[in-house]
Amino acid sequence: MDLAQDFPVWGQLTPGQQQKLRESAVCRRLPKGTVISRGGDDCVGLLLVHSGQLRAYILSEQGREITIYRLSALDICLFSAACVMRSIQFEITVEAEKDTEAWMIPANVYKSLMEESLAVANYTNEVMASRFSEVMWLIEQIMWKSFDKRLAGFLLEESALEGSMQLHLTHETIGNHLGAAREMVTRMLRYFQSEGLVRLGRGLIEIADAAGLEKLRDQ
Repeated sequence: MDLAQDFPVWGQLTPGQQQKLRESAVCRRLPKGTVISRGGDDCVGLLLVHSGQLRAYILSEQGREITIYRLSALDICLFSAACVMRSIQFEITVEAEKDTEAWMIPANVYKSLMEESLAVANYTNEVMASRFSEVMWLIEQIMWKSFDKRLAGFLLEESALEGSMQLHLTHETIGNHLGAAREMVTRMLRYFQSEGLVRLGRGLIEIADAAGLEKLRDQ
């Protein structure tokens, strides 16, 4: 792992700022399922993904999850360092969705870099704007799109991420991503199977008609 290659605006930092990052950043290996941050006052530091995949989600009072966004290689997670931006309060949980390697940058170090470097400040603002857009898109999906369209879109997105038409996902896992009850997911997947869109197995969903799912998603 090379911090100089992973940090997005490394080339725009001064030698002193680069040295500060090298001395403070710690490489962490996060096995699948590791909960890194639970939001609120949990300020573990800023995460910069080297490899693997993280998932950020919110939890309802009833214990139902819904995925806000995912992070892969070279993505940066600001919400694990929420204390850097006191005006933004999100109860977002961040966990490793796959075995992940990531840089952990102490919140106070990143905050000082934001104050010293216009490049870091601008990049941070861009990331925040992008995350806000993702959240707004999610709200729009939940409010205006029917569940069958959301499920079709999720299956296609997951297939693209995994590079496979065979998805090893439980119905409960899908429900956690989409903020839906497992029973609702099961009913809709069975309907998809009856329409020839997917084939279902134990812990396995095989996309049988990607074009059909795309047509349903885009209706």
